[in-house]
Amino acid sequence: MQERIPNIYSFKVKKINGDDQPLSAFRNKVLLVVNTASECGFTPQLKELQQLREEINHPDFEILGFPTNDFGKQEPLNGLDIATFCEINHGVKFPVFDKIMVRGEFIHPLYQFLSDKKQNSKLNSKPRWNFHKYIINRKGELVDFYFPFTKPLSSKIKKKIHQLLNENANK
Repeated sequence: MQERIPNIYSFKVKKINGDDQPLSAFRNKVLLVVNTASECGFTPQLKELQQLREEINHPDFEILGFPTNDFGKQEPLNGLDIATFCEINHGVKFPVFDKIMVRGEFIHPLYQFLSDKKQNSKLNSKPRWNFHKYIINRKGELVDFYFPFTKPLSSKIKKKIHQLLNENANK
């Protein structure tokens, strides 16, 4: 019997408009999952994330943004104001979801999974600040993470994404 490897496909998140979005909609895609904020020193990474999305213009790659107010209360916006800010100020076209908690007592189940090795069977990596990045393979499994100071356009992030896109591309 094959052991089931935990993945993100069982989770649902809320779109900015409040509708549920099952993460299974991103099955067979390489994902970069990032917790964001509009008033952070790392906020310019929103533009870099969009540049990364455009540079790796592959149908099986997506970036998922999750605004949070958990660090220094740097996300005062809500709902459509977040989407408008991201698009107008940083040209963001990748999916940005409704604001969630990424740590603490009310942490979103997706982030519980991503940050806890007991759940993801790969590694422990709780976000310590905004723009903590997780990379997910085509099977929905956590592969690695990058701290906020690792820029989205860094060679190590791009190399890992290309490697994962080329892995099992025909399966």
